[in-house]
Amino acid sequence: MRETRLTVPASEQLGEGLVAVREGSEIDLDVRIESVHEGVLVSAEVDAVAEGECGRCLIDIALPVEVEFQELFAYNSGEAFEYEVQDDHVDLESLIRDAVVLALPFQPVCRPDCPGLDPETGLRLADHPELVTPEQRDPRWAALAGFQASGDDGSDVASDTDPQRD
Repeated sequence: MRETRLTVPASEQLGEGLVAVREGSEIDLDVRIESVHEGVLVSAEVDAVAEGECGRCLIDIALPVEVEFQELFAYNSGEAFEYEVQDDHVDLESLIRDAVVLALPFQPVCRPDCPGLDPETGLRLADHPELVTPEQRDPRWAALAGFQASGDDGSDVASDTDPQRD
């Protein structure tokens, strides 16, 4: 078994959406490699920083990306394995890329309660709280404004006289 810590530059941009780990940025790896009967078991923790813009207010953001994965690299055998040991080496690049890209948020935000942009002026509502009105609603939801919420608290208590409960 071997354990090692590495810091490597990203060889290419990881991700294509609003945030991505930029080419050349540092990726910290904490890797554990174990020899097992079937092959080489690799366990890794990956830490990186994804940069991009908030999906609501469009300011620049940097988000930490922390991912863990474990994969078996099989010795050459007659069976089909997704990953195999090649010339006594294992290639982790595709595993790291896949793990990081899948961990990136689809709609990244600068903070969970980011109010976004004002639809009239385009200004950030976080910087201009005077533009926020308490009753600001999307006009597409206006038809639902007249409906009242149900008084049902979700508890479903069966009575002895309920014939449907047998």
